[in-house]
Amino acid sequence: MSRIAIIGGHGKVALHLSRILSNEGHAVTSFIRNPEHAPEVEVTGAAPVVLDVENSTTAEIASALDGHDAVVWSAGAGGGNPERTYAVDRDAAIRSMDAAAQSGVTRYVMVSYFGAGPSHGVPEDNSFYAYAEAKAAADEYLRATDLDWTILGPGALTSNPGSALIEVSPADPSTGTETSRANVALVAAAVLELPETVRRTIEFRDGSVPVVEALTAS
Repeated sequence: MSRIAIIGGHGKVALHLSRILSNEGHAVTSFIRNPEHAPEVEVTGAAPVVLDVENSTTAEIASALDGHDAVVWSAGAGGGNPERTYAVDRDAAIRSMDAAAQSGVTRYVMVSYFGAGPSHGVPEDNSFYAYAEAKAAADEYLRATDLDWTILGPGALTSNPGSALIEVSPADPSTGTETSRANVALVAAAVLELPETVRRTIEFRDGSVPVVEALTAS
């Protein structure tokens, strides 16, 4: 059994992930901003802990992560407010990486998105621009750390049921990148168990290959 921390524990991907990891016998701590969300987290088998990462210091996050074996970043500002997007998706994410290092939690999984990076191509007048810039900065910072990181780049998220079948690094993403949130959670759970996914950026979408086979074949 491992102790796994999920930052952004009330998100849809995070709730799926909490349920998967809890069912596998792991002890899951889900960090949430709103205490009213605690009951929805508890039913997944995770332990909800209130932690407002947007307004927490690195030391406060490190204290919260102490004793865990891995951390999954699945938080986000939700768009709409560029200032808050940078504060959460870039600045708080980076503080969480520093905090993980300080607390000795070397395994770090970042939930990013398909196409993230400095060459994201999103124009400045697009409402998605702040998010694209924030994720690019956070992902690049993570790659430069000494953490055992994995960056996940799922495609356009859907609420479709999880099939446990994906395609990694699709050759032609123009045919669509739909990815069910349940499949994202299955991938996140799988990479925590697969040392060969450390220091890899894994872009994927729903496909036809079983998750573990797809992750280990690439």
